[in-house]
Amino acid sequence: QVQLVESGGGSVQAGGSLRLSCAASGRTLNTYAMGWFRQAPEKARELVAAISRSGGNAYYEDSVKGRFTVSRDNAENTLYLQMNSLKPEDTAVYSCAAAPTPVWFGEPPLFPAEYVYWGQGTQVTVSS
Repeated sequence: QVQLVESGGGSVQAGGSLRLSCAASGRTLNTYAMGWFRQAPEKARELVAAISRSGGNAYYEDSVKGRFTVSRDNAENTLYLQMNSLKPEDTAVYSCAAAPTPVWFGEPPLFPAEYVYWGQGTQVTVSS
């Protein structure tokens, strides 16, 4: 098992930046592909970004491409999401999640059902 704890959320004005962190404990993070999900009120949870076990292959949802960057430090057991040029529509609870996979470099999992371990989430609020 792995335990995940997010931090770094908060309130910013549109155009601002935040950096989310996801600290893992238990098993080593490099056992898992990792993802960042978000859920806004009355909306379905969506995958924002995901990264392979190696860190060399990443996926981004179309609305965040060019603004968000996912990265990981396997030595520090930490996942990151750098969010720039934030928009009010980015307002949501952001959660990190871990997907066990034997694949080291390939495309990370894209479906929530593939992610087994979840953090509790951190609120991001972007005002206009």
